[in-house]
Amino acid sequence: MKLSSPFLPIDLPWPEIAITIVGLLLTFILLRSTLLGEYVEAPVNYAVPLPEQCKPGWSGQILDNPSIKIPGSSAIQCYNSATGQLLGQVNPATPDGIDRAVARAAEAQKEWATTTFRQRRKVLRTMLKFILDNQEDIATVACLDSGKTKVDAMLGEILVTLEKLKWTIQHGEKALRPERRPTNFLMMYKHNEVRWEPLGVLAACVSWNYPFHNALSPVISTLFTGSAILVKSSEQTAFSSTYFTSITRNALSACGHSPNLVQSLVCWPQTANHLTSHPGISHITFIGSRPVAHIVCASAAKSLIPVCVELGGKDPAVVLDSVSNYDLEHKVVPILMKGIFTSSGQNCIGIERIIACPHSYDRLIPLLEKQIRGLRLGSALPSPSHTEKEQNSTATEHENIDIGAMISPASIPNLTSLISSAISSGATLQAGTGKPHTHPLHPQGHYFSPTLLTGITKDMPIAATELFAPVALVMRASNTENAIEIANSTPYALGASVFGNPSSSSNKSDMEKCVREIKAGMISINDFGAYYAVGLPFGGRGGSGYGRFGGEEGLRSICNLKSVCRDRGVAQWVGVGTRIPGVLDFLKGREVEGRRKVAFLKGMMELGYAEGWGRRVRGLWEMGRSA
Repeated sequence: MKLSSPFLPIDLPWPEIAITIVGLLLTFILLRSTLLGEYVEAPVNYAVPLPEQCKPGWSGQILDNPSIKIPGSSAIQCYNSATGQLLGQVNPATPDGIDRAVARAAEAQKEWATTTFRQRRKVLRTMLKFILDNQEDIATVACLDSGKTKVDAMLGEILVTLEKLKWTIQHGEKALRPERRPTNFLMMYKHNEVRWEPLGVLAACVSWNYPFHNALSPVISTLFTGSAILVKSSEQTAFSSTYFTSITRNALSACGHSPNLVQSLVCWPQTANHLTSHPGISHITFIGSRPVAHIVCASAAKSLIPVCVELGGKDPAVVLDSVSNYDLEHKVVPILMKGIFTSSGQNCIGIERIIACPHSYDRLIPLLEKQIRGLRLGSALPSPSHTEKEQNSTATEHENIDIGAMISPASIPNLTSLISSAISSGATLQAGTGKPHTHPLHPQGHYFSPTLLTGITKDMPIAATELFAPVALVMRASNTENAIEIANSTPYALGASVFGNPSSSSNKSDMEKCVREIKAGMISINDFGAYYAVGLPFGGRGGSGYGRFGGEEGLRSICNLKSVCRDRGVAQWVGVGTRIPGVLDFLKGREVEGRRKVAFLKGMMELGYAEGWGRRVRGLWEMGRSA
């Protein structure tokens, strides 16, 4: 198309030229914004000194009776639960120390609350890069302090933390942007929105089974919302807590912010109440056991502190009869093995019960038995304190293990009692000993024999008690409905898995029935724990706690939710706004009879909320008549 006029004397395709120029300008603006954003949010390199105990050649004293308690001392003794090696001692926090930590965090948070999402993303990108660059060192620290394997540390510590960082970087701002909400007929001139604002200083009391991820996960969310945090790690993993929180503190410093936004502490239970009832704390995330949760929630209630409670579970994995032989052997069983034995079974969303329908049950047992009998226990790290011959043996052993140690022997008496009771009640010990295991190279380590029990019924205490151990329980269900009934027969309701073949509508219907009727906060279909690796909300119901962390819901739950209602811009421009009618005004309406006031209000209700326009018009008429 060509245009010519006195103002455009040259005969050229001006509309096309204009469109091209506008397109180039928009492209330039978009590229400039993108490149500027990448520059502003570019990660910063920084370092965190690695503990001496994690460096090659370190040799630690092997304790005769490994324990976190030292007779005659208040210090926390740290040791490797896989070998019994002493890692050092940590002085526990005192009430005064907690007060000072809260004060430091509160002061730092004032400035942090004013930062932009870009500034916060820069810190998270900096942490992300550090973790990617130092994966093996971080995994080594986690293994040393918790006794787990390197594979368990990479999957359960590194992978999920990277996912949390990446999700928050990519989706966090969208989750926290002010959100428009609808209005109504009477208030049509109003603009309504919800905002999520920083709460202040938060606390996270986290468990020992994933010392890196459990510490960093609440820190990532808290920092992105503009708040500060105190992380109270478990006494069982006190050694690693300082190094792990230094990763976040040093990232903050490297980006020009106060490291005091993140405070790390460990303390004995009698001191923890001071933290959980502290008036300077605005929210608590608690990950632990039900008995301790009662104490924490009662303590938090003194200062009306909201608590997100994650208490573990007795997660079922339902295996339907529609699973083919090939899928059962090559897909389902490997997933079940990971779900049961990851971190020696010390996993809040670990598979604690396999509930198999009749045809699957008979095929499943020999496959599980073969794999469980072949599991290898040991330390993920070589122990230089052994003789040269043992060192060579250990060097091979630490690279070829499947299961690490348990964190302590505290739960073993109850565990062996539950297993003995189940066997006495008719269960079959299909593999393993159902007892502690003395490792030939690490006799001071806390190992438990990988165990398979079949013929478990829901009336046995072991079927309703969270074991947190390398023990597989297999239960027989007569059909899909019975499998669901068994799955729902415990007080817990955290996660669940359902395995089946969705190739037919009937099979798909059975799987969907399980998803719909199993009481749980999270369910994976033909998988285990997948919801935790994709940024979905994490949490359960009933005996597994309440509240969520992760995803939009988790991020928003640690913010102050503020509702904002204002006049629309157009309404302000034309002078429309809330005016108290004279009939209802305290001064002007003094002479108005009460009946007229009530009639006016009844008409207003009809106008605003009646279903049909006839009633609405009558309501408007009544308002005019009574005004």
